[in-house]
Amino acid sequence: MHGVAITGTGVFTPENVITNDELVAAFNAFADLWNAENADAIAAGEVEAKTHSSSDFIVAASGIERRYVLDKEGILDPTRMYPRLAPRSDDDPSVMAEIAVDAARKALGNVDPASVDLVICAASNMERAYPAVAVEVQQLLGAGGFAFDMNVACSSATFGIQTAADMIRTGNVKTALVVNPEICSAHLEWRDRDCHFIFGDVATATLLQRDEGLTGPHFKVKSTRCATQFSNNIRNNNGYLRRAHDQMEDRRDMQFMQNGRKVFKEVLPLVSRHIAGHMADEGIAADDLKRLWLHQANKTMNDYIGKKVLGRDPEPGEQPNILQDYANTSSAGSIIAFSKHSADMAPGDVGLICSFGAGYSVGSVIVERA
Repeated sequence: MHGVAITGTGVFTPENVITNDELVAAFNAFADLWNAENADAIAAGEVEAKTHSSSDFIVAASGIERRYVLDKEGILDPTRMYPRLAPRSDDDPSVMAEIAVDAARKALGNVDPASVDLVICAASNMERAYPAVAVEVQQLLGAGGFAFDMNVACSSATFGIQTAADMIRTGNVKTALVVNPEICSAHLEWRDRDCHFIFGDVATATLLQRDEGLTGPHFKVKSTRCATQFSNNIRNNNGYLRRAHDQMEDRRDMQFMQNGRKVFKEVLPLVSRHIAGHMADEGIAADDLKRLWLHQANKTMNDYIGKKVLGRDPEPGEQPNILQDYANTSSAGSIIAFSKHSADMAPGDVGLICSFGAGYSVGSVIVERA
């Protein structure tokens, strides 16, 4: 069996930023328009009036202050409230592949793309059913080997890392890229006060190689673990069978939906037990853990998990959050945190990457700085 190391990461960040204040102004304008159009139904008690959002509400509920998006104008248009992305011909790179390649090139650094044996595109949504976005990324990079897509919602990155690491361990490949292009703005319901602030867009990439003869800074992959448990509490019912069900109308369940209270109640203990069990099986005590790079969904969730895992409130820097700037970027969040908050670790320092979400799913990767 071969050792595995993470030798590079990359992050593509869109140019457009939406602050909470901008988002709230657009949502409240939409709510006023909707209430005016439905005034009679509201007066008759047939529907409830839409209430205003606020920046204070968003920060208190999530810890999010802003988010990056591919398109800003369409989202902030009260008569539209979703991104406007120009259509591309089949001969042009897809949007997902384009941003994934940007992140991948940053992760590769000086590594020749032709030496890559495997590309996994792991994300919560794919731009199309086929051909695989991963194969397109492979072609655009000039990588070798093979490529495929996988979707485990917000856990896609850690599940992708485990898949790639297992293939390296067994000798099937030597070098693998896991890319996570997350265009979350396209599947978020921006007209729903309870969730309109949650997501942002980004792409991340992780380069994994055999841990043999490596000379530059890298992280040894000590152990990986994944788990799933079915739940409907985070769901998106859009899909290719929609037409067959004669359901082409603009239904609410065709975008991101969640039962937030149940998710908090069920996911927090699930993730905490998963991490504790993984650490215990690898003989890693809480005091041995230098850093936790958690899924960036909600600050309260991360603070709870960090306290459960460490047995105390995390010290500054032990459990870094980036969601105040990026918001929830689905599978990419923990990789952004790892990429931006790992360079200061010393040889021998141990950390844990963890992502969790719809499914339910949870994946963890224990790494050691070499």
